[in-house]
Amino acid sequence: MIARRNLLVGGAGLLLAGCDRVVQIPAARSILFKGEDMQRGLQRALMDRGALAPEFRPDQMSPIFRANGTHDPGTPAYAAMVANQFADYRLQVRGLVDRPLSLSLAQLAAMPARSQITRHDCVEGWSAIGQWQGPLLGTLLKAAAMRRSARYVVFTCADLFNGTPYYESIDTVDAFHPQTILALKMNGTRLGVAHGAPVRLRVERQLGYKHAKYVMAIDAVASLDGIGKGKGGYWEDNVDYDWYAGI
Repeated sequence: MIARRNLLVGGAGLLLAGCDRVVQIPAARSILFKGEDMQRGLQRALMDRGALAPEFRPDQMSPIFRANGTHDPGTPAYAAMVANQFADYRLQVRGLVDRPLSLSLAQLAAMPARSQITRHDCVEGWSAIGQWQGPLLGTLLKAAAMRRSARYVVFTCADLFNGTPYYESIDTVDAFHPQTILALKMNGTRLGVAHGAPVRLRVERQLGYKHAKYVMAIDAVASLDGIGKGKGGYWEDNVDYDWYAGI
């Protein structure tokens, strides 16, 4: 894991926000976060999952905000969506819900939106402050009448890895966090391709690899067992990243 370090933003030193000290020790994380049920319980015991991530002033925004992960899915289907400015895009909300949704970008944009200026902390060691705007994820899950049996929310994306769509997941605690949004705009303008257009998850209490880009579908599920190799995300399955990447 990345050690805590001082980051210079706009000339001022900002300490990288972190989890409890116990959770920051790699060996402790490995022991504590083994097993799905144990992980959920210990996360709640060790940290305040409802706490807000720091928010910043417009003058503290980074002049350059690097794109992380995939910069363009590069598939014919995605290229066609870009070409028609996502007019045919539909976000599917499904799984353990009573009212499955299929929402256009215009419908998403018409929902009440939250705007927040937050710091993106990448597992590669860089950070940047930017503004994000879009509807709360919780608003969509409530509109879809997510069932009480759902414990996780899985995001399926437009970018492919070895022919398989990229995927990521969070639990229902983070899904209904007041800063967890489906960002449609970045720094006041519509998301660009490199930053995840047309829809990007922002889950501000976690590291950047959890912020799924190019979101196409959202599934409410009871378990992560049937998702990829069972660890809940592409990087978790293939590079052994922590499923819970709290900061």
